[in-house]
Amino acid sequence: MTGVPPGNGQWIHAAVARYEAPLMVYAARLVRDPESARDIVQDVFTKLCAQDPLQVGPVLPQWLYTVCRNRALDVRRKEKRMTRLADADVDVAANGAARPLDLAELHDTSQAVVRMVEHLSDDQQEVIRLRFQHGLSYQQIAEVTGHSVSNVGVLIHTAIKKLRLQMAVSEKAKGIARK
Repeated sequence: MTGVPPGNGQWIHAAVARYEAPLMVYAARLVRDPESARDIVQDVFTKLCAQDPLQVGPVLPQWLYTVCRNRALDVRRKEKRMTRLADADVDVAANGAARPLDLAELHDTSQAVVRMVEHLSDDQQEVIRLRFQHGLSYQQIAEVTGHSVSNVGVLIHTAIKKLRLQMAVSEKAKGIARK
């Protein structure tokens, strides 16, 4: 890679191996277009090549997600097109040893939660995804989004409260429908 200091190649490769897939999911959710997400993530790693590992290394996840978010917001503003990811594009983790009925129920519940998350505000969706899909800490989410740590906590708490309420209403409706 040109422009990469000697010995920096391994650091870049390790970062790509660890963060490419999660950044793709994050970018795709922000721009709602898998092709644009690939371009955004490629831009992120291109910019990473020009960075000093000693400066960026200690804050690598925050740096990557911040650059990804900023680039995605630029693309979203520029293109002004919003297309939804198909439910099939959302990965749902399942235990391979589970029974088929359990897997089907888990899949249905997961899809319901994904649909419910889509009805949250954009800020709530973003912090929920960064926390639970990407495993970032509140501090890291605050640095990525520009919200304060306490605001991140409030957004997550409020979103979870809304999701719990929606799930309870949904379960109650299913119970009534079964009778």
